[in-house]
Amino acid sequence: MQPTPMNRMSTLDAEFYFAEHADAPLHMGSVAVFDGPVPEYRDITRLFAAKLPRVPRYRQVVSTVPGQLLRPVWADDEHFQIRHHVRHVKVPAPGGDEQLRTVAAKLFARRLDLSRPLWEEWLLTGLADGRWAILSKVHHCMADGIGGNDLMTLVFDTDPDAAPPEPVSWVPAPGPSLADRAADQVRDAVTWPLRQLAAVPKTSARLRRLARPGDLLEYSRGLSESTRRLAEPSASFLNGPIGPKRRWAWTTTSLTELKQIRRAHGGTINDVVLAVITGAFRDLLAARDKLTEGLVVRSLVPVSTRGPDEAGVVANRVSAVLANLPVGEPDPLRRLTLIRQQMDSLKHRHQAVSAEILTAMLGVSAPMWLALGTQAAFRFPQPLVQTVTTNVPGPRLPLYVLGRRMTVLYPFVPIGNSIRISIAILSYLDTVTFGITADYDAVPDVDVVVQGIRRGLAELAAQPEAEASPEVQPQPAGT
Repeated sequence: MQPTPMNRMSTLDAEFYFAEHADAPLHMGSVAVFDGPVPEYRDITRLFAAKLPRVPRYRQVVSTVPGQLLRPVWADDEHFQIRHHVRHVKVPAPGGDEQLRTVAAKLFARRLDLSRPLWEEWLLTGLADGRWAILSKVHHCMADGIGGNDLMTLVFDTDPDAAPPEPVSWVPAPGPSLADRAADQVRDAVTWPLRQLAAVPKTSARLRRLARPGDLLEYSRGLSESTRRLAEPSASFLNGPIGPKRRWAWTTTSLTELKQIRRAHGGTINDVVLAVITGAFRDLLAARDKLTEGLVVRSLVPVSTRGPDEAGVVANRVSAVLANLPVGEPDPLRRLTLIRQQMDSLKHRHQAVSAEILTAMLGVSAPMWLALGTQAAFRFPQPLVQTVTTNVPGPRLPLYVLGRRMTVLYPFVPIGNSIRISIAILSYLDTVTFGITADYDAVPDVDVVVQGIRRGLAELAAQPEAEASPEVQPQPAGT
């Protein structure tokens, strides 16, 4: 049998892979809750086994070499066993939300086995009212948030009467030899300058547009504004070491309510969400007696770069921007205005040029230096970023598993070194869920954030349209 074609990790995927360590597992996840009847574990296992051909990456492992001298590659797992990835646990009585959160937090805190394909599905039984759930984990080196949703629609069904597919036999293909991998990397190093030369016309055209007097002035203003935002006093006391245990909580609202707030006060859905989260952090800091005038909580906000033809692509297609959440501002509408102005500025095209150049530079880094640099960056304490907030549009059609309808979907996003709180926002049908992940010991008051999100939504929803500030005008629909 011939070996599979070389399937090297992208630079970004490799960064997520190398950044993980014992106290910072870097998998994303979700808990999907279904109405009964509760299926048998063996039926769930058979279903996932039958659907694996739709996601070949689910039977592949990350293959590395000692010292990271060669780029990691994906290779078929010669010892793949479905029972290693589809598991079962019973939620303790009475099976309410508190018990579900506790069990899920423990499962999410456990690292995936890096010697196996980097995903798990857990059948959770014992929920109240005859409900049951599926807890999903997938490593960030495999997919970003939108990619994870695409995978969900491949594995779950959109038709309640869909018959489970017939199992298909599978034989793992031999992975590339060490010599083949070395030769491939040498070829890549040799051809890289030619690929960059081929991209020169496109890059030059973008730089020429940037060099026009008006665009150059706007670029300079953008840099100046970015520098000013970084100089604002941030709540760096929220940063600190993290441990292996997690707290996980959630709260929900409706997409309809978010759209009503957006129509009344302008901006985008994402602007509204960030303003709500700003209010929640304001409540947290006030409860800890740390709130001061002019203070911000700086957030990393992932931005999808996934094209319309990349649905189902199992890889990361994501960039990010830094946003200052103005927690020191007491007026909720003013907070929304400040968020909107920031995000409008951050969407300027010059940032995409910078991202392209940076990605190109990283792409030629030796894997060893990429590994060492990523590990150092993620493990070194930093006071710059206090949180991560990611907003992902989820399925707009009902999903089913074995004919049972999924009723709600709760998102999980990992925390990292020095970042003790992360928030994921995920929609399903008309429900929008805020999933809050926190370090267990550092954030015992995570419920303050939950209540703060609810209060922030109520504050904005209660503001009549006539009270919007002059800077905030209705905008076209957006996220």
